[in-house]
Amino acid sequence: MLLVSKSVSDPVREVSAAMLAVERGNTNVAVGVYDWSEIGELQSGFNQMVRGLAERTQLRDLFDRHVGAEVAGRAMAQQGVFGGDIRPAAVLFVDLVGSTTVGATTPPDQVAEMLNDFFRIVVTTVDAYGGFVNKFEGDAALAIFGAPEALPDAAGAALATALELCGRLKNEHPLDFGIGVSYGPVFAGNIGAEARYEYTVIGDPVNEAARLTDLAKSRPGRT
Repeated sequence: MLLVSKSVSDPVREVSAAMLAVERGNTNVAVGVYDWSEIGELQSGFNQMVRGLAERTQLRDLFDRHVGAEVAGRAMAQQGVFGGDIRPAAVLFVDLVGSTTVGATTPPDQVAEMLNDFFRIVVTTVDAYGGFVNKFEGDAALAIFGAPEALPDAAGAALATALELCGRLKNEHPLDFGIGVSYGPVFAGNIGAEARYEYTVIGDPVNEAARLTDLAKSRPGRT
């Protein structure tokens, strides 16, 4: 009877300990499957569950990286509902100068490395001030402050980001650039089709930021 009891209690304790590890965020766990009895089915089912959790965690991480954590959370909460709302937001547009010429005279892998370094500076700076980069458009980036999450001072955050970006890009990146910032009411929400949609902002501030960026390229301060 003791042997039978131990053959049941030990696997159950092992599964219980593994469940505690998963609860603490560790999905890199598995339990041994002793046999194909009910206990073995429990062990096998637990391992399948953990593999599924690990896959979903990886997918969520990839989703966050592709669209931003705020947008990913909003999409999961709304289950892909179309539409949005009008809200005040600041838009920051930053565009490189001369990247076309560089692309024609530089190997593609070196161009990609240069762009990745540029976008790294942009993303870390925008994140530090509560905004998020909504789009990468070739050698340009569009950042939003105040959507999808509201900011107490979206305009101030965007301006502070522009000033810090200006200094960092001059010191840390070899290519020239222009930065434009605008603030006002925008439509913020999901657009597209049922099979493919994206979160974006539409309105005069977006167009104004793009035009100001072009003008900034000819100004000494680049903003």
